[in-house]
Amino acid sequence: MKRLDGKVAVITGGAQGIGKATVEKFINEGAQVAIWDIDEVKGLALAEKLNGTKIVCRFYQVDTTEFTQVEEAASAVSKDFGKIDILINNAGITRDATMKKITKEAWDQVISVNLTGVFHCTKAIHPYMAEAGYGRIVNASSVVGIQGNFGQTNYVATKAGVIGMTKVWAREFGKYGITVNAVAPGFISTDMMNTIPDKVLDVFRGKSPLNRLGEVEEVANVYCFLASDEASFMTSAIISVDGGVTI
Repeated sequence: MKRLDGKVAVITGGAQGIGKATVEKFINEGAQVAIWDIDEVKGLALAEKLNGTKIVCRFYQVDTTEFTQVEEAASAVSKDFGKIDILINNAGITRDATMKKITKEAWDQVISVNLTGVFHCTKAIHPYMAEAGYGRIVNASSVVGIQGNFGQTNYVATKAGVIGMTKVWAREFGKYGITVNAVAPGFISTDMMNTIPDKVLDVFRGKSPLNRLGEVEEVANVYCFLASDEASFMTSAIISVDGGVTI
C-alpha cells in the first residue's frame, strides 16, 4: 500500500518547480491530483503526462489571488473527484528589492499570491474537509520567514505570515480532524535559482553545513509525509528543509 492511496490532493503552483515535483511524488504515492496553476501550457502538459487509466491527474487554471476562481475550482474538484483530502498551498512568487527601492506594486503582488492566495485556498477548501471529518493542509513558508533576509521585505512578511496562519488554523481545524503544518525550505535548486550566477550560488551553498542546494524532490518528500497518515499526530509544526542554514 502506498502512502496516499485513495487520497485526493489539490496542489497549487503545481506546474513547475517544487510544485511539479510534489505532483509527481503524490501520483507515485497513489494520490489523485488536481493541479492548480496560472500556467495553462505547463499545467496541461504535466497533467497529460501523468494521467492514466488508474491515475487521475487534472489541471485547473486558477489564479489564487481571485477568490471567486478559487471557490469555483474547489467546487469543481469536489465534483470531479468526489472529495478533497489534501491541500498543498505551494504557489508563490518573489519580487525582491531593498526597502529603499521596493515599490508598492511589488509589495502588493507578493502579498496577493503568497499570503492572500493561501488564505483564499484554505478558506474555500477547508469546509469540504470539515464536512468529511478529515484533512491535511500543508503550507509553504520559507527559512527567511523564520530568520529574515536582506532585500525581501515583502517575501519575508508573507512567509512569516504563513507560519502564523498555520498555527491559528491548527487550533481552529483540529476538532474537524484536519491537521495544518508548514514547510520552510531553504535554498532549493529550482529553475529560478539556476538563473543566478554560480558565484552567488556558491555563497548560498556555503551557508549550509551540507555545502549544497536542496533538490525540489527533497521538499516534495516532506510535503508527502505531512500529507500522509504517518503524520496524523502532527499539527502546527514548522518543518525546515534547509540543509541546516538556520543552525
